Amino acid sequence: MLRKSLFLFVVLGLDSELFQKGANMKIAIFTDTFYPEVNGVANTLKNFTHYLESQQISYKVFAPLALSNEYVSDHIHRFKSLSFFLYPECRLAIPNILQLKTEIEQFSPDLIHVATPFTVGLSGVYFAKKFNIPLVGSYHTDFNDYLQFYDLQFLAKPLWKYMKWFHRSFEKLFVPSIDTLEKLNSRGFSNLEIWPRGVDCQAYHPYYEKEMIRNRYSISEKFILTYVGRLAPEKDLKTLMKVAASLPPEINEQVHWLIAGDGPLLEELKMTALPNMTFTGYMKGVELAEIYSTSDLFVFPSPTETFGNVVLEALASGTPVIGANAGGVKNIISTGTIGYLCEPGNAADFTKSIHHLLDNEPLRLQMAGNARKYALTQKWDQIFEEVIHQYSSVINKPAKKIYA
Repeated sequence: MLRKSLFLFVVLGLDSELFQKGANMKIAIFTDTFYPEVNGVANTLKNFTHYLESQQISYKVFAPLALSNEYVSDHIHRFKSLSFFLYPECRLAIPNILQLKTEIEQFSPDLIHVATPFTVGLSGVYFAKKFNIPLVGSYHTDFNDYLQFYDLQFLAKPLWKYMKWFHRSFEKLFVPSIDTLEKLNSRGFSNLEIWPRGVDCQAYHPYYEKEMIRNRYSISEKFILTYVGRLAPEKDLKTLMKVAASLPPEINEQVHWLIAGDGPLLEELKMTALPNMTFTGYMKGVELAEIYSTSDLFVFPSPTETFGNVVLEALASGTPVIGANAGGVKNIISTGTIGYLCEPGNAADFTKSIHHLLDNEPLRLQMAGNARKYALTQKWDQIFEEVIHQYSSVINKPAKKIYA
């Protein structure tokens, strides 16, 4: 075990720099959602496992069976599952405990990372305690913020009670933004560390062929305004539709909306859509990056984001963002520099900001340049390197106690 190696390092006074960089580290990740499922949790963990591979750090992912067989790896153990009604991208799996026990014993991880609070996550907590394996977690989704959009506010108190109970034994709990850290800290959560998100600025950039995208969607209007994300109540798409309908006629006739995403509200949104609104369906890869790049503004009314990965993707594409002044988004957007923050649910506030930027091309272009420059500083490798450093400090801790 890695902890025994560390013990020798301490006893012999050897340089542990190689250890601190993750050499020979073995990580078990328990998550109720993983690629090819489409959400910020799955994408973050996919990027993280790619980083682990690049650093030759051993890992194993325990996750529900994906609806698609697109992504198969020897590093991933899948379980049969059903969708969770509040968040279908998170799957409710029924892990085979005996099989899991065998795999954990064979892999002998130095640390368990639990990313979600459902059945797979509970299994991770159980085995961490059973085998005395250091345990950390990450908090990705504010389910409490979702409740108002599903008329389930009465569940708030038991939900917070469960979430606090679930995370109480974690030696570190990684959160994606200052907003989330402050919210959990006020609720009595402990051992909080910020794990921000990065963006691939080679995949998302402003230099795609814009006329090709305009031709693809038959767009003749001067401006393209875009929304990317799940088409679900918690994204506050009601406000988005109000904004589209309330733009002044002289502005509206110059605007075309691209709505990229899928979800339970798709058909309802199509029925109330304006003539200048195109629904692209779920997009990924180059096709998604092209949409960001071609857009003049990215409009994102969601007040429930713990971070807002799509916001960072838009900024990397040189597209200013008009977003809700809530959640993790407010920690990304420097208002007046790379976009504007608006009062959540206030369609008039969003409309005013859109109108202002479409009327002010020099400012909009300046923001576009600032957006790209900011995104270039948000590098995944630097972020993941810090996570590995945090892992090492947790793995280190028990060994030092033994030595004392």
